[in-house]
Amino acid sequence: MPAFTVVIPARNEAKYLPLTLRALELQTERPAEVIVVDNGSRDHTVSIAQAWGARVLNCLEPGVARTRQLGLEAARTDWVATTDADSLPVPGWLEALSGGTPGRVALYGPMRFTGVARHWSVLSGGAYSAFLHGARLTGRPNLAGANMAFSRQAALLVGGYPDVEAYEDVLLGEQLARVGEVAYVRGALVETSARRLERGAVPFLWQHLRNITGHTRGYFEEDC
Repeated sequence: MPAFTVVIPARNEAKYLPLTLRALELQTERPAEVIVVDNGSRDHTVSIAQAWGARVLNCLEPGVARTRQLGLEAARTDWVATTDADSLPVPGWLEALSGGTPGRVALYGPMRFTGVARHWSVLSGGAYSAFLHGARLTGRPNLAGANMAFSRQAALLVGGYPDVEAYEDVLLGEQLARVGEVAYVRGALVETSARRLERGAVPFLWQHLRNITGHTRGYFEEDC
């Protein structure tokens, strides 16, 4: 089974990051290394990651794509798994991904919201799985940075993450699908924060629709 480096981009994530790191501690198959790539945090993100034992890199250029790219380039294992600093991979996440690697260049799995009422969590998971199934049927697998893994060599071969404001994870997934097999791993579940719903469900869905159609500007608001 291949070893995994887990890369986490972070900017002012002191509130959520400890839970993400704890979720990685609980993995049935432990990562070879965890890299937290800080993108100009002004809170305690860096000290939290260092205290936990992660390798911390500083990305001086703003942008999540550049942050993810730095983590990809710094990884020292054949496979890289990515999640976000507000997300919680279930304990069998890496084990499930590891089992899906033979013959593939990239993997992805289901997600659902956490921190909401159970029925909303279940509904979000079902809706997202249906969306992923539809994307697969159209030949355009939708890989999200909160829950994806890929061959480091293949990712570098296609040029890594494109330098865009958002949707960089999906675009990388599409490039990887052109050079090899990409597979959905049902057991590789990640629960993710519902904080982007704070502005309401309609703005959230509208922004994702814009991203899917190639309009990626304005996804991230400058934090205070």
